[in-house]
Amino acid sequence: MIPANTKFDPKLGMATREAFGKALVEAGRRNKDVVVLDADLSKSTYTSLFHHEFPDRFFSCGIAEANMVAIAAGFAYAGKIPVAASFSCFVVNKGFEQLRVTVAYPNLNVKIVGTHSGISIGEDGPSQMSVEETALACSLPGFVVLSPADEVSTTALVHAAIHHVGPVFIRTGRMKAPVVYPAEQKFEIGKAVELIDGSDVTVIATGLLVAEAIRAQEALEAQGISVRVIDFHTVKPLDRETIARAAAETRAIVVAEEHLVDGGLGVRVAQVVAETHPCVMEFVGLQTYAESGSPEQLLDKYGLMSRDVIAAVHRVLARKK
Repeated sequence: MIPANTKFDPKLGMATREAFGKALVEAGRRNKDVVVLDADLSKSTYTSLFHHEFPDRFFSCGIAEANMVAIAAGFAYAGKIPVAASFSCFVVNKGFEQLRVTVAYPNLNVKIVGTHSGISIGEDGPSQMSVEETALACSLPGFVVLSPADEVSTTALVHAAIHHVGPVFIRTGRMKAPVVYPAEQKFEIGKAVELIDGSDVTVIATGLLVAEAIRAQEALEAQGISVRVIDFHTVKPLDRETIARAAAETRAIVVAEEHLVDGGLGVRVAQVVAETHPCVMEFVGLQTYAESGSPEQLLDKYGLMSRDVIAAVHRVLARKK
């Protein structure tokens, strides 16, 4: 846990998509049953690293994401551990019917990895920005949904996903991410990481917004506001115990994510809060589709910075009884 008075001055690490590609190679060395499928984007998804080392276990499916998902299901039936990767907007949005019928319904051991998630894909524009895929993946019964914050958590969660028996979706990004965790940090599917303790309000964040939540905590601490920061790297299944405890102890929660507010992590957290210990909540996320621009410009324009988390904290505290 990061002490509340510690200044967060992270170094930029690699993009989580790159960390995924490197972890995938390591997973392939450990387990000969791991096979990888890609939809003609292997250099961008970094599955090219796996292709280079294990060419006989790599399958290029062309620009046919739905078919790729169905092929992955076939590999799972044959006892392999298939990892199918592409941009999130393609593999989840275009492949959703196959994810539903060929993977979720039979509850197969298929791993789906979406890269270039959110608006931080930048200049490629809204047609390739996936801001709905967390909601779509969470809607599939049996699916585990992971959203790592940095290279350390990505690496650990890729290995956890390979060991997990059942369908998994991992959300990764294009831009370099601040390194939040030490290399020795342990991660468990379904168990959130409490980064900073606090008593006035809880900020629950995932993905790129974890670093922004920590930056917001520093500024708010200077204002005399005690902020608990929790990384929900697992969006499904949720760590219900941690949510219920935060709601009971701080009585105010802000959820921050690089995803549409409708259907994202915030909605799922709110459901648990309503069922366990109702409290005031605010949400930092997207309300609409973005546009083309640099990642930094887009995150700033669409309200996904530490200042937006700070503003949400002030709003929720004003409503706290």
